[in-house]
Amino acid sequence: MTKTNFIQKISTGLLCGLLSLTVSAQQKPNIVIIYADDLGYGDLSCYGMKKIRTPHIDRLAQQGVRFSNAYATSATCTPSRFGILTGKYPWRQRNTGIAPGDASLILPTDRRTLPGMLKDAGYQTAVIGKWHLGLGDGTGIDWNKSISPGPLEAGFTYSFIMPATLDRVPCVFVEDHHVVNADPNDPIEVNYKHKIGNDPTGLENPEKLRMHPDPHQGHNQTIVDSISRIGWMSGGNSARWKDENIAGIITRKAIDFFSKNKQQPFFLYFASGDIHVPRYPNSQFRGKSGMGLRGDAILQLDWTVGEIVKALDSLELTKNTLIIFSSDNGPVLNDGYLDQAAALAGNHHPAGPLRGGKYSAFEAGARVPFIVKWPAGIKAKQTSNTLISQLDLFASFARLTGQSIQPDEAPDSFDMLQQLLGKSRQNRPYLVTHAGTLAIISGDWKYISPSKGAKIDRDVNIELGNDTAPQLYHLTNDPNEQHNLATQYPDKVKALAAELEAIRAKPQSR
Repeated sequence: MTKTNFIQKISTGLLCGLLSLTVSAQQKPNIVIIYADDLGYGDLSCYGMKKIRTPHIDRLAQQGVRFSNAYATSATCTPSRFGILTGKYPWRQRNTGIAPGDASLILPTDRRTLPGMLKDAGYQTAVIGKWHLGLGDGTGIDWNKSISPGPLEAGFTYSFIMPATLDRVPCVFVEDHHVVNADPNDPIEVNYKHKIGNDPTGLENPEKLRMHPDPHQGHNQTIVDSISRIGWMSGGNSARWKDENIAGIITRKAIDFFSKNKQQPFFLYFASGDIHVPRYPNSQFRGKSGMGLRGDAILQLDWTVGEIVKALDSLELTKNTLIIFSSDNGPVLNDGYLDQAAALAGNHHPAGPLRGGKYSAFEAGARVPFIVKWPAGIKAKQTSNTLISQLDLFASFARLTGQSIQPDEAPDSFDMLQQLLGKSRQNRPYLVTHAGTLAIISGDWKYISPSKGAKIDRDVNIELGNDTAPQLYHLTNDPNEQHNLATQYPDKVKALAAELEAIRAKPQSR
């Protein structure tokens, strides 16, 4: 089968087979979260992108509510994923920074997560795609045996995941508790401290690479699929993924999950690998955007959304399925690999009008695209400037499905169901984001705590928002944070600093 046919196969044979399936009526809506990776506020045509079009994602926005003031918890991936699945600020818990590929599970198993709460409401719950929340109990992972605890112990009834992220080993899929296509005669070993095995590395064998790592960022260890990664891996050759097939494989798994669970409510947390590095989309998309591999990956992401929606249409599930599309953090161009993302962006600004990007305390770090569609419950063609957080999905879905939240669950989640449905424009009372430091948004104002870190990450050319002095911005008048008003409004600085400290000291009470 050719590379292009691999993708086309999903769109034709599989979906054609779904056309004959029927579905019984159900009262509770299906819920699908499509979580992009490193997608910027300005990377979609419905948010102002001019160079390429994203018609499938744009259609979601046309058929529902497009939010312009929605936030992930953080400016990096692991903490944002922790936040959306727990309703808890990740900085409240240790070890929620960017996780290495062999990290232990950071989600709780002794209290409910978002999928666990929905499971109690009668939902089948699945995670498909990028995980990056750790596996195992901290005693070390044997990739050749049953791997737990993991997603199933944290509330999901089915999982098909990349254990870490695309630029970290092990480069395999794990379905429920086991590595897919593992060969006991070729055992997998992973190490993040020193080299193991005889596999070539980007540092030692650059001639074997299809794209070269940035020499300043160190993505130059074991080579998998002609791309060097972070960390060392040996064995598991039959289980290793091909980067160009990842989007097709996880999309097919999502469609399979829909068809198997069409008679009951389901929740899918679909975490795409796009548009995180290393970017190597399928040949169907490579060279099509005119913006290099990063632009091509955006096209692939849009295709993925289209295939998911098409499958729901085919199963006659669209009317009663609530879809949320968002991203884990803001954009970054050259982030470990020399794929010319910055050079080929031209006049495109991935962060749109916002300042900063991934890793940054400025707005582009955590303000992200956020679209909600539910034909049975949401009026189409709406835009909303309501202040809302991905944390709020826990409390909002609990209200939607008639669940009570226990005192030890989702301490930072607010019930924003009416806002999600486009029936209210009332803001969240406050919102905290974090990168190298914490920031609080309250009303029109944003306060960034003083910090001693570097002001610019030279490797990725992003302003980090660090400053030893307090920063205060009026976001309505100054959305790209050009005018620090801290010295002009010392009382506002003092009040917001005190509010932030109070939030840090005590979780939101219920």
